[in-house]
Amino acid sequence: MNNPVRLMNLAADNIRVLAATMVEKANSGHPGGAMGGADYCNALYAEQIIYDPDDRHWMCRDRFYLDPGHMSPMLYSVLALSGFYSIDDLKTFRQWGSATPGHPERNLEHGIENTSGPLGQGHTYAVGAALAAKMLYARTGNPGFEREKIYAYISDGGVQEEVSQGAGRLAGHLGLNNLIMFFDANDVQLSTMTADVISEDTAQKYRAWNWFVQEIDGNDIIQIREALAKAQAEDDRPSLIIGHTIMGKGALRADGSSYENDPGTHGCPLGGDAYINTVRNLGGNPEDPFAIRDEVAAIYDARREELRTIVSQRRAEEQAWAEANPEVARELNDWFAGRLPQLPWEEIEQKPNQSTRQGSKVCLQMLSKYMKNMLVSSADLCNSDKTDGFLSHSKVITRDDFSGGFLQAGVSELTMACVCIGAMLHGGIVSACGTFFVFSDYMKPAIRMAALMEVPVKFVWSHDAFRVGEDGPTHEPVEQEAQIRLMEKLKNHSGRDSVRVFRPCDVHATTQCWRQAMENQDTPTALIFSRQNIKDLPADADYSGVARGAYAVIPEDNPDVVLVGSGSEISTLAEAGEFLKKDGIRYRVVSCPSEGLFRRQSKEYQETLIPRDVKTFGLTSGLPVNLEGLVGSNGRVFGMDAFGFSAPYKVLDEKLGFTGENIYHQIKAYLDE
Repeated sequence: MNNPVRLMNLAADNIRVLAATMVEKANSGHPGGAMGGADYCNALYAEQIIYDPDDRHWMCRDRFYLDPGHMSPMLYSVLALSGFYSIDDLKTFRQWGSATPGHPERNLEHGIENTSGPLGQGHTYAVGAALAAKMLYARTGNPGFEREKIYAYISDGGVQEEVSQGAGRLAGHLGLNNLIMFFDANDVQLSTMTADVISEDTAQKYRAWNWFVQEIDGNDIIQIREALAKAQAEDDRPSLIIGHTIMGKGALRADGSSYENDPGTHGCPLGGDAYINTVRNLGGNPEDPFAIRDEVAAIYDARREELRTIVSQRRAEEQAWAEANPEVARELNDWFAGRLPQLPWEEIEQKPNQSTRQGSKVCLQMLSKYMKNMLVSSADLCNSDKTDGFLSHSKVITRDDFSGGFLQAGVSELTMACVCIGAMLHGGIVSACGTFFVFSDYMKPAIRMAALMEVPVKFVWSHDAFRVGEDGPTHEPVEQEAQIRLMEKLKNHSGRDSVRVFRPCDVHATTQCWRQAMENQDTPTALIFSRQNIKDLPADADYSGVARGAYAVIPEDNPDVVLVGSGSEISTLAEAGEFLKKDGIRYRVVSCPSEGLFRRQSKEYQETLIPRDVKTFGLTSGLPVNLEGLVGSNGRVFGMDAFGFSAPYKVLDEKLGFTGENIYHQIKAYLDE
């Protein structure tokens, strides 16, 4: 239903006043962009986007992704009009314990699918969500997913962030016609005008990526409606609506002159008389600025009733589909509830003495058979990071066939990670993405966001240490494990490890680490695998201890020294142990693939496994800090204190001292102190 233009403009002005007032009261925030984008956001929620006002979790709802999270006052305001927030919620913007914290990231109970803090990531999540909807329709035939639209909102900063190239390229390549993105082109940045930093033809750029592009006056409700109608009708390409808007629309300075199109409105409150003049100019009352005007409330009340009618019809069609396809409907409900099928981990047969990346491949082969709703991706390295194991029972996703489960993301690690996160934000999809461990550096912003939002995406990183060899120090991860282990030590808002990290010691431990990753529904999981082959542990090794984060792989009830490590260093410690045995030295070898999980165990278990009154020696192919928390203040860690060198990995082991014999001498020297 289209409302009278006068009323729509009135509603947009009401949103502008609310947004500016939230920032003013908090004395913190970004009013200008929110004021400029209010017309589009109002059009979307008052007339266009389809959701169930009585069920926040309806799986076939349209979804909105706000890339510039600093414009959250705009979203909070329109969601308050829609009934998701109270006025009291708006009054506590950016305060402790508030329902309106500023960059909310994700809050389905309040209607927020995602607002991205770091610019560029949010609309890339939207690409992932659009892909998820396509995948779910291809797997189920549920008509709701075919109708579903993903709306994204991007600003100048998001366009400038490099990840926008990956998002634009991939969405256009896959022909994601269910994705509609509004570009708030207001020509103003935080510190300057956009003309000072960019002179590209953004429309032509997106057309080159196979997008359907329209340019409109982004503050004109009639043009917004027409552009949305054309975008919704597009059947072959994602849509970009470039809306030329006015930063700080309606804002006045203290002297009554225009404050529009000024960077000063971007990142701080309007302030004093400028704020008062602006509220009055927009038809608000400075004495009661949080008021919702009666005519505006009536628009949104009517929209809720209209949505109930629309959704009732759609859900009836979905129910008819479910009754005709009961088994698929049951599976779909399981997917959205995060329930896994029975996975035959015990039946996996690993070839002995292989690299752990090869062990990962075997696990992915099994998952490709049983996980119908899984998305696996690689940044042009699937035949090397071994994520191509998922292709055993799946196929590559194409613009003409979304029934596959493997996404060839190209050389774009950050884009790939964000797309996989976005697919999981949508719901119904389990995603994993792989590359070399050293290139996890490109992914750090996405890893952090996944940790904040508690999205259980699986990060698969191979080539875990300097043993990459001839590729040289640029490809040899040294500090990367320390970086991700720091995230493992950090807790999220729910008190859980922000990232669960695993680095298995052989292929059999790899199976158990993958099992833990799949069963972790609460946080992201990082899986770190070797390039080179690793000797298996003794045949009687008990791998069940992986579930406790650390366990004895070579037990000893009364050790003289405890040897601790992870990954391929465990086999080196085992070799060193043979030398110790000849000297009559009793030793225990502990593999700690996940310190975070180990720290979740009882103090009794931790103390029993690594006693504080027994000397402890750690071995890591990364920085010594990786193990310093485990060995304690009286322990000793042998690790890297410099970048690697280019040579075959066996030569590097020899030159850098990572041989059983040298580690034996290091342990002996430590014990003799």
